[in-house]
Amino acid sequence: MPLSKIDVEKTCMNIRDLCDRRDVSIRDIQAALRLSSPQAVYRWYQADGIPSIDDLIALADLFDVSVYDILVVKPPGSE
Repeated sequence: MPLSKIDVEKTCMNIRDLCDRRDVSIRDIQAALRLSSPQAVYRWYQADGIPSIDDLIALADLFDVSVYDILVVKPPGSE
């Protein structure tokens, strides 16, 4: 049975778009999420990974949106 999966590229595009629309910098995210370095955020910007569940929740709070406004899910069976 095929399962849904997160579309990493589109999810990361949502994060970049939210930052652009709200004038939030990579350093702002680093500070808000208390990340030791900005490298994780750069990886999200390049679609080399996605935030952890805790970081997704914090980003949703930061942007005042739902986690579902950030995540993009591929339909079951799509690749």
